[in-house]
Amino acid sequence: MSIQSQHQLRVQFRELMKGDTCFDAGSVFDPMSARIAGDLGFEVGILGGSVAALQVLAAPDFALVTMSEFVEQATRIGRVAQLPVIADADHGYGNALNAMRTVTELERSGISMMTLEDTLLPAQYGHKSTDLIGTDEMVGKLRAAIEARIDPDFSIFARTNANVLDDDQLIERIKRYQAAGADGICIVGIRDVEHLERVTADVKLPIMLIAYGNPKLRDLDRLASLGVRIVVNGHAAYFASIKATYDMLREQRGIKASDLSASELSSKYSTLEEYRIWAREYMDVKE
Repeated sequence: MSIQSQHQLRVQFRELMKGDTCFDAGSVFDPMSARIAGDLGFEVGILGGSVAALQVLAAPDFALVTMSEFVEQATRIGRVAQLPVIADADHGYGNALNAMRTVTELERSGISMMTLEDTLLPAQYGHKSTDLIGTDEMVGKLRAAIEARIDPDFSIFARTNANVLDDDQLIERIKRYQAAGADGICIVGIRDVEHLERVTADVKLPIMLIAYGNPKLRDLDRLASLGVRIVVNGHAAYFASIKATYDMLREQRGIKASDLSASELSSKYSTLEEYRIWAREYMDVKE
């Protein structure tokens, strides 16, 4: 079996982005899952930030994982992956200079593409956890991230959130990120195909959608015709592993079956409710 180098995988990713097909990304979270996804024929894999938080800290996605912790997990995956893997690099773990270091470290990890988002992370006192930084600041971070790149085939997608912007604001941000040199645009919160068509009419870059299984965004051919090249429908594989682990250990202890779902088990064992209480109590986070 021929082994592709990390650079070859990056070139392969860019070729996929130049095509006219929309790919459903496979969620990978460790070396084994990356090998499985590659063997099953997935064209692209993704390491989610929320999954990394659960894997590394058993904590919810509250921006608690550090850059070095995330990169360690990405490196384990990048070392064996034989498919291009995307890293959800959140906000680059800080300001523009932090984003530059994040690019450097993720390049070394073997990842093919990273997303850099404009969310204000970690959440600030008295703010919502979904608040965004200013467009100018994000453009500066993007330009810095691109400057830090050594391998020109390592891709950097700019990510923004349609849930917290009106359409005109979203379009303006996308235009600015495109002009700043992003290799693609990643959008969370698109409602349906009509919404996508409206806000991406002038996008010349490949588009990545975080769809979370939205049934209105399941027609891959239609999405492809609108420039979408990647859809992420969540991380069911990892949550299934949580459920399987729980059930096997429960049976081993002779404890009767529970009706808790994988998502409910994740919330329970990551102590999500405790973190929400702490965020309200100590940070006055406005959800």
